[in-house]
Amino acid sequence: MTTKTQSSFDSAGFENFQQDRQEPEWLSALRLASWKQAEALAWPERRHEEWLRTDIRTFQIQRYSLPEPSVGETSSDDISSVHQLRDGVETAGQIETLDSQILNVSLKDCWKEKGVLFGSLEQHCESHEELVRKHLFSISDTAHDKFAAIHAAVWSGGQILYVPRGVVVDEPLHIGSVLSSGGTDTTHTLVILEDGAEATLLHECNSLEHNGGGLHLGGIEIIQKPGSHLRYVNLQEWGHKTFNFAMQKAQVDRDATLQWTLAAMGSQLTKVNQSVDLVGPGANSQVNGVMFTEARQHIAYHTLQHHKAEHCRSDFLYKSAQQDNSRTVWRGMIKVDPVAQKTDGYQRNDNLVLSSSARADSIPGLEIEADDVRCTHGSTTAKVDEEQVFYARCRGFTRKEATRMIVSGFFQQIFDRITIDSVRDALGDAIARQVREYD
Repeated sequence: MTTKTQSSFDSAGFENFQQDRQEPEWLSALRLASWKQAEALAWPERRHEEWLRTDIRTFQIQRYSLPEPSVGETSSDDISSVHQLRDGVETAGQIETLDSQILNVSLKDCWKEKGVLFGSLEQHCESHEELVRKHLFSISDTAHDKFAAIHAAVWSGGQILYVPRGVVVDEPLHIGSVLSSGGTDTTHTLVILEDGAEATLLHECNSLEHNGGGLHLGGIEIIQKPGSHLRYVNLQEWGHKTFNFAMQKAQVDRDATLQWTLAAMGSQLTKVNQSVDLVGPGANSQVNGVMFTEARQHIAYHTLQHHKAEHCRSDFLYKSAQQDNSRTVWRGMIKVDPVAQKTDGYQRNDNLVLSSSARADSIPGLEIEADDVRCTHGSTTAKVDEEQVFYARCRGFTRKEATRMIVSGFFQQIFDRITIDSVRDALGDAIARQVREYD
């Protein structure tokens, strides 16, 4: 039996990666241009403002291999137990991915008949070339940094959701992205909602082992046409030795609404750039973030609310809790273009520090070039109130139980915004499991 040599993140590895794929010429050209872009870019340095608080000196990309076709016998049934969001939920369709390889795709016939597309992004690059070519990497900045350029060059096992004009998918769709220990995930998620379309997408990222290592180098593009409505829930629980880098962007057009809820609790180190562009009058976005860290985890989110049209509203609320020697970084910006009059922008980050050696960095910002706007921002950082702990213990609770209740209450404002009961319960349970006794 011959053993296939794994390809590294270098020129020779990229050439092998390209040779192993049967793809349209336009996609191969896009990959090659992105790889050349990546080679021309230096790795981020700590002196750059964006990386000032995130140290990646321990990250060595050559420890990981480029995605390649799976030769194992792992099935979607073997990995489904790691998921939480779809318990008790009747789904319209499911996609299961392991180490950048799609294992299973399903979509109910009733939605196929209405023109909904849900499945492998790579396959749809051929079967629906005009649609995918128009939108793939159309809103992402592949030259933002070296990570973004590499992802654009070597993404694999991507997923696509396309909902035609006026179609309302009233059942959630589910994507499961899973990493084996030491695996690589470079999946790209492309979501396109045409005029008046509606959908709910549940996307969770898990490792097979709690302390599993690996690399996630991913991207998300959400493109919403006028009058569309999307609820997107993303739960990230990669193994605690996994490096996670991602570019996530949404573009919301006239009178469209986006509710984006994320929970980040996994990985050794996470650095995510998340942005929402409001490009049509009346566009509305609500982004809810939950971050919970332990041990020596480092999770950093940089968010941007970019108002490019008048009469738009954006609401960003991030809540973070840190224990042990962990650290979170949130750096947010509301940017208002000169034409974006009547803007209503809000951003807030609250932190609950559960250990004397944990740390939370919170940096809100405003960049306003219009003169008729309402933009507010805020940030708080505090420890658990000892009076609340004492009050609970007087009623028979242990200190750990009291702390768990206080932490759950701290995140309740986020949970209350989630309209799917099972998802709200799953996120609450995931956080409660991680709370240890407050020192």
